[in-house]
Amino acid sequence: METALTRLTGVRHPVVQTGMGWVAGPRLVSATANAGALGILASATMTLDQLRAAVREVRARTDAPFGVNLRADAADAGERVRILVEEGVRVASFALAPSRELIGELKEAGVVVMPTVGARRHAEKVAAWGADAVLVQGTEGGGHTGEVATTVLLPQVVDAVDIPVVAAGGFFDGRGLVAALAYGAAGVAMGTRFLLTSDSTVPDAVKARYLAATVRDVTVTRAVDGLPHRMLRTELVDALERSGRVRGALQAVRRAAGYRKLSGTSWRRMFQDGRALKHGKDLTWSQVLLAANTPMLLRASMVDGRTDLGVMASGQVAGVIDDLPSCAELVERIMKEAEDTCRGFTAPG
Repeated sequence: METALTRLTGVRHPVVQTGMGWVAGPRLVSATANAGALGILASATMTLDQLRAAVREVRARTDAPFGVNLRADAADAGERVRILVEEGVRVASFALAPSRELIGELKEAGVVVMPTVGARRHAEKVAAWGADAVLVQGTEGGGHTGEVATTVLLPQVVDAVDIPVVAAGGFFDGRGLVAALAYGAAGVAMGTRFLLTSDSTVPDAVKARYLAATVRDVTVTRAVDGLPHRMLRTELVDALERSGRVRGALQAVRRAAGYRKLSGTSWRRMFQDGRALKHGKDLTWSQVLLAANTPMLLRASMVDGRTDLGVMASGQVAGVIDDLPSCAELVERIMKEAEDTCRGFTAPG
């Protein structure tokens, strides 16, 4: 199925696997790429050396195009961009709007720039700065999310910009792909659906928690970092929502110390990140610390399998997913479902 997305990125199918921290590593990304979709490597939790090594590992596993997700507000964003350029990465995606200068540097090197946005005005801004495509996530999507449903946000963005739009939030099958295309999107992006594959390195016990979840078990909470965050309801989420300000601050400091030990990040760097997160937002300092610690909270579940100590970012689609196909099986199934759905529109009777 050829769309503006497949032509732009060189993949066979208009499906994107999003750059989920601690989940979208070389194995998942290369399996997605080999299946004909666009795999996105999550790099925010990697050092510069780890990023270069991960890119080379993906390249060793596949000849297909793939992308890397970057934090636009990272202090070393420029260095990370240079690694992408030097290693010949096809696509750069961003969770926050990259600067005009970063976009220009990437485009000059022939790298496709695809920021993620949650509002029409943000899509208009990055399009004006030269982004090649935009990924728009509605409130159904996992992780940090907005308040507008994909079915409302997507047509707004499609009508507002003249670049390819990729739809995210609430997609898991071929019917959703057809629906997104009908709205004018050039493809769909999925996180939770790719997390729940046999190629995902997430521990089996954690995958079982996702598979057992109902739609009502996927909640939006501000308790983790003061921002709307869609995730599975866990023991930690319940504890944070019950905590008062003092208790929450103590928990944040304890987890901050753990993350600092794990990552090697200095207290000074953590507070610098905290100040950046707090800028323009009404967050307590305990929430700021938890925000800076979100990578550790995700790692506890996604890597260590400690669902009692970590958070489990999740789209609402977790409540309707009940299997763990390989990436190849998943993409093939999605494309067949899309073709069958399209044929059903014109079938007699």
